Order: sequence, then C-alpha cells, then structure tokens
Amino acid sequence: MVKTNTKKENFKVNGEELLKKVKELVREGSVRRVIIKNEKGTTLIEIPLTLGVVGAVLLPVWAAVGVIAAMVTSCTLIVEKENK
Repeated sequence: MVKTNTKKENFKVNGEELLKKVKELVREGSVRRVIIKNEKGTTLIEIPLTLGVVGAVLLPVWAAVGVIAAMVTSCTLIVEKENK
C-alpha cells in the first residue's frame, strides 16, 4: 500500500466562476489534480497537473474548461493538493 501526501478539497461553483477558480487554484502551485463534476456527480473532466506545466501547455485545458463552464449552471470542483 502506497501512502500519498495529498488532501482533497471540494468547491461548489457556478459556470461563470469555473474557469476563474480553476486558474486561481493552478496558480497556487500545490495542485496535483482537478476534477470537475456536474450537478448529478458525473465527472466531466479530470485534469492531472504536474510540476512545471505552464503557459502554452495549458491552453487546451483552459479551452475545455471554458466550454464546460458555458454548458453547466453549477458544478463541483474536486482539487487534490500536496500536503506541505
């Protein structure tokens, strides 16, 4: 059994706030993964983030999150962070 040094946080956001919140969380730097689920709990996208992923590499991710934001009224963000 492998122990991980991570914790999960849940955020309820509406579609308009989704992209802004995801970008804010990624800028923090300790985020390992972001999962976006709709109101029914269905996973819409799971974004694994590794250290050093920045800039142009994230452009397709921002586009996908933007499309999801336009399609949902509210969703849940599950953020997996490294414990420090």
